[in-house]
Amino acid sequence: MKGPHRPPRLSVPLRRLLLLLLPLGLVLVTWQASQVAREQALQTLVREAENELRLSAAGLEGHLTRHDYLPQLLASREMIKRFLSGHGEQNPMPLNRLLDQFRAIADVSDVYLLDRHGTTLAASNWHMENTFIGHNYSFRSYYTDAIEGGRGRFFGLGTQSLERGYYFSAPVWLDETTPDARPDGVMVIKILLDEVEESWAEQDAELLVTDHDNIIFMASRPELRMAALSPLTEAERQNLLAARRYADEPLSPSGIDVYEQRPDGSRLVRFDTGPLAEESYLGLSRHLEAYDWDMHILKPLGSVYQAQWLAAALAGGLYGVVVLAGGIGWQRWRLRRERELFAERERRTLAQARDELERNVELRTHDLMETNRLLSDEIEERRRAEENLRQTRDELIQAAKLAVLGQLAAGINHELNQPLAAIRAYAENARTFLERQRLEAADANLAQVVELTERMAEISAQLRQFSRKSSSSLTAVSVQACFQYALRLYQNRLHDVEVVRDWGDEVWVHADLVRLEQVLVNLIGNALQAMAETPEPTLILSVEVEDERVFIGVSDSGPGIPEAHLARIFEPFFTTKSPGSGLGLGLSISARIIRDLGGNIDASNVPGAGARFTITLPRMEKPDDAQPSPIQEQQSHA
Repeated sequence: MKGPHRPPRLSVPLRRLLLLLLPLGLVLVTWQASQVAREQALQTLVREAENELRLSAAGLEGHLTRHDYLPQLLASREMIKRFLSGHGEQNPMPLNRLLDQFRAIADVSDVYLLDRHGTTLAASNWHMENTFIGHNYSFRSYYTDAIEGGRGRFFGLGTQSLERGYYFSAPVWLDETTPDARPDGVMVIKILLDEVEESWAEQDAELLVTDHDNIIFMASRPELRMAALSPLTEAERQNLLAARRYADEPLSPSGIDVYEQRPDGSRLVRFDTGPLAEESYLGLSRHLEAYDWDMHILKPLGSVYQAQWLAAALAGGLYGVVVLAGGIGWQRWRLRRERELFAERERRTLAQARDELERNVELRTHDLMETNRLLSDEIEERRRAEENLRQTRDELIQAAKLAVLGQLAAGINHELNQPLAAIRAYAENARTFLERQRLEAADANLAQVVELTERMAEISAQLRQFSRKSSSSLTAVSVQACFQYALRLYQNRLHDVEVVRDWGDEVWVHADLVRLEQVLVNLIGNALQAMAETPEPTLILSVEVEDERVFIGVSDSGPGIPEAHLARIFEPFFTTKSPGSGLGLGLSISARIIRDLGGNIDASNVPGAGARFTITLPRMEKPDDAQPSPIQEQQSHA
């Protein structure tokens, strides 16, 4: 029979073409994604730069214009006019002090007065070594503009202080009535620019201000100040030196290189030298019309590069996922096709073997069915045996509890007989009082009857509680409360026994309340029985905590346990009592209960003090909803 065809496979040329196209596709996808991310990041950066540039320009203009009025205000003061009219005969010190006061109040750098020839007559820095007094500033444009009757503005380096500043000037008139009148002096104030530049240093960008000669006279980086944005020609350099706007500064080139001009007016720049040479920047400019300045902002391109790398990585990862998914899909299709072909071959093979297998199965089916029936019967029998064993164990535990109740019967009978006799007497008295119409006395006798019935109900409730069955659920159980319950059951046998309670604060263990009470009742009953012939019986109940374990001890002052019996004390039906006094199951059942609770129980002899049984159980924290246990009596005898 002709077999099925093999699944299709890619030819060798096609596989080689795929091996070539896959890397090319990865390069194309990552490059395209990085370009799109770059453009988006640049647009975001341009918007941020425009906002920051607009705010910075507004801050610079506000800083400068807030002092525009001051020269005109000072020029109109009468004291300054009087000093100009007779300055050769007056003491300049009062005027110097007045100008110094104006400087401090207006928060400017310097205030000074020039005569009509440009010589300084009074200045706020009269007391300094680099005072302006006596120096001629007729070469400054702020003087020439003001002496012509206008208001002057100028920026540059001071000839004395060499500090960059912006100057405002206004003419001082002594006579404005004649047509050919000229100013008699010039009032000048100087403002420093450091305060504005300090605020720029806090931005995540570099800010520059250039004049019409492209000289950087303000910058957030001190290293860029007094540098030419683009290289100067020799003629331009000589003109600047002649004007002494920037004193003798070399005005070296800043080293800026524009390597990309963008359609939105921004540009990408880098610096060949200087402090900004390690990064590339996005540059934007804004013209300040009032001052004929240009303000530039340079934003680092680190975020753009990061966006490019992230987009390229994501695109590459997505491309890899798509290619991997395609490869997995192709491989799954081939595997499915191979499975189909293999299944077809198996069907043909199985069709040949099926008849022979059916014959063999028919021969062996009878034996298997018989074996299966026997196995099922054995399983059912074992299940019933386990159920009977579990039921027998529970009945033995309950029987042990009832045996303890039998031992308590005599004492309980005595406890009930006394209230019954008293109830009968009180009832007969009440009948007599009723016949005699002594209702108050009858009511008092009936109240005594009610109190005695409540006492009998309490005794009955204790027995009923002890005889109840366990719920088999483990919870937080108070050890002291279990001890207190066990002692209440034996209260009629504790009159001549000294009970020592050796514990501190209340301790909680992980156990079942009913089963733990049963164990403690059994241990206390055994201790009381062992001390029956002891002259001064003493029962010691102790609780000790060590890390996450709790040790519960029951000790007596009896004769102790013979050493030969210690190894067999917890064996079922082993007892040292006389015939008819017990079945020998109490300690065996107690040991089984403690093991089921996840603990351990040990028996030992205390030298000169009798026997001691120690229960070890896991410790638990006090539950939030736990009710406070009854306060135990602090007396040496029960």
